[in-house]
Amino acid sequence: MKILITGANGFLGYYLVEQLLAKKYSVIATGKGDCRLPFTHDLNFQWLSMDFTDPFSIHDTFVRKDSFGENIKPNVVVHAGAVSKPDECEMDQMKAYLVNVEGTVQLLINSEDLKSFFIFLSTDFVFDGERGMYSEEDSPRPVNYYGRTKLEAEEAVKEYEYGWAIVRTVLVYGKNHSGHNNILKIVKEKLEKGEEYNVVDDQIRTPTYVEDLAKGIVSIIEKKATGIFHLSGKDVLTPYQMAIKTAEHLKLDSSVIKKVTAASFSQPAKRPLKTGFIIDKARNELGYEPVSFEAGLKKTFS
Repeated sequence: MKILITGANGFLGYYLVEQLLAKKYSVIATGKGDCRLPFTHDLNFQWLSMDFTDPFSIHDTFVRKDSFGENIKPNVVVHAGAVSKPDECEMDQMKAYLVNVEGTVQLLINSEDLKSFFIFLSTDFVFDGERGMYSEEDSPRPVNYYGRTKLEAEEAVKEYEYGWAIVRTVLVYGKNHSGHNNILKIVKEKLEKGEEYNVVDDQIRTPTYVEDLAKGIVSIIEKKATGIFHLSGKDVLTPYQMAIKTAEHLKLDSSVIKKVTAASFSQPAKRPLKTGFIIDKARNELGYEPVSFEAGLKKTFS
């Protein structure tokens, strides 16, 4: 089975590629620019530079020859690439729409030609956050432009003629091999420097350990499971609670962590206050069982 991944240089991409290669799948990792993944020694791994907002770039990638002289023609496309920072999307809506919506549509068009199974990575930010703990059946209503672009892309995926799955997730954390920041890395750096750090305590999430998210996607691939799946952690926490637990785990002084509300920040993009997911469907259909936040912390800083 040939599996093509967009955004493979990213946080999730590292773990997804790692797990798929461990299962001996043929992985075509793609992204703009050079490969930053350490798997180039694996014969089942191939890196291709691809701009998924450019239909010609996608077409040329999908039909080009692989290292064995065969056409790429992926059986599965995992679309993890996106502009995922809410404030960036709010401030540059044209770019956000081009990447998150039009890029998804271009990938769908090319995937349809090959009848590829299509998996799209989405977000809890498609919801308004008024009540939290959402199931797959709940109606989305985004409160920022990032959420709007991801929801519009979801709607395009639902029109796909062949097999598809939409994976929504929440506040992903873990050991970061790609150089991007996540909340736990920022907390550790701030605490080690003794710098005061304001963290919101009125936003509720079910933070997701990155390896769990990757395992859930691999399960979707192997089961060819279709539809919408909520993949997140099982612990309901605020970012402030996450920061305090991180300080306790690292045995660092938590007194510099200051509890604030979302209203304390002046951010271009509004954040939904209460998200978090009910993950019963993923448990029942995928055998998905995330680790506890405490176990995720240990793995992150091991």
